[in-house]
Parts: sequence; C-alpha cells; structure tokens
Amino acid sequence: MEKEIEKIIEEYRQYAEEKGIGLNDNHEMLEGLAKRLIENEKKYGARYCPCRVVKGKPEIDQKNICPCSYSEEEIEKSGHCLCWLFVKK
Repeated sequence: MEKEIEKIIEEYRQYAEEKGIGLNDNHEMLEGLAKRLIENEKKYGARYCPCRVVKGKPEIDQKNICPCSYSEEEIEKSGHCLCWLFVKK
C-alpha cells in the first residue's frame, strides 16, 4: 500500500503544480488522506474526496471525485480545500 500512497501523493503534487496551488506539506496528513482515497476507490470505484459523503447517485457523486469540483472555490475562499489536501500558495 505504501507504493500506492506515494503514487497518489505524487499525482496530486503534479496536479497542484499545474493548477498553481499548493499541496499540504504535512506528510503524515497526506498519507492519511491518500489511504482514505484508496479506501474510497476500492469501496466505490472512484477516488471520492475523504471529506465528502458518497450518496450513491452518480450524477451527484461525480462532483466529489478528488480533486472535487468544489476545491478551487474553497481554496480561494478559505485558503484550503475542505480536507486540507490542497492549499493556496
């Protein structure tokens, strides 16, 4: 699972760089979030954000796949997304 975790962290690090945002620099927190993303992917078939509720309705849940459709607005407003995976630079 460690390789999966590091792979996810690297994917999101690249995403953050492309978007001009930051990735949380707390590695322990990143590992915990990555584990929850892996669990959601195994359970639901997609990397749903750990901070969102999966309702079982694809048209609603699609918005909650990480990085969720709310993250950019949350980062702009609060300086971070709800689960603190991404932060404002």
